[in-house]
Amino acid sequence: MGELLKIEWLKIRRYTAFIVMSLFFIVAVIATNYIVFSVNNNMANNMGNAISMMSFSPYSFENTWQTTSYATGFILLLPALLLVMLVTNEYTFKTHRQNIIDGLSRQQFISVKIMLALVFAVVSTLLVFVTALCFGWASGTNFSLHGIQFVGFFFLKAITYNLIAILIAVLIKRTGFATGVFFIYLGGENFIAKMLDLWSIKLKQDNGTDYGSLGDYLPMNAADGLLSFPKNPVTNMAMNFMPTDYIWAILPLALVYLLVFYTWTRRKFIHADL
Repeated sequence: MGELLKIEWLKIRRYTAFIVMSLFFIVAVIATNYIVFSVNNNMANNMGNAISMMSFSPYSFENTWQTTSYATGFILLLPALLLVMLVTNEYTFKTHRQNIIDGLSRQQFISVKIMLALVFAVVSTLLVFVTALCFGWASGTNFSLHGIQFVGFFFLKAITYNLIAILIAVLIKRTGFATGVFFIYLGGENFIAKMLDLWSIKLKQDNGTDYGSLGDYLPMNAADGLLSFPKNPVTNMAMNFMPTDYIWAILPLALVYLLVFYTWTRRKFIHADL
């Protein structure tokens, strides 16, 4: 697998879209968290102790791992979109056929693409870890690993998005069409999730029945539901009418979805016509 990854690296290292989107993702991670950090500091400086919210620091070491993972989760579309382009380009330029003619098996070809998705997720997670660490130090608070599990949840969300991207690329094969389907699916699922979340709130208010946020049980939203903004006075007030976040239910469901995406992608490529 190491040799196959080296070959994959030779394919993409000079690819302009890879270079530009990778740099943009790095800048976006830092910029997104810096905006949250600056807004919170400005509010604290302007309002002082006027409200209890100002005693909350999203980037103290008690919160930085969760805040950074949550904020960065919104830009995971970039590496996923890049994977759509990389995989569909293989179909566009017929290089997937050439690789197999040259001796690469179908299993090896799709395995290295999935491994590339894993590498992207690992690199993104390391970037989140370093960013969280830097902002934690900038907050002037004592080092703590409280909430470090959210970095793991971020990794799960990253690999989920990446595998969905590869699955759609393998199913659709054309770059423009696959990109459109990816965004349509994302938007459609988010819309349905919001409707289900509103239903969850209504069920809790009307019947006292708390099934959690029903939208979090959908494929992409299962990974999303593992990441939330740290608890603060505002979210604590909202807990009275918002559904409970059942992490114990969402986590295994997210893992099951991940297994489904992995299996479906492999079977589709291995058995489909080239």
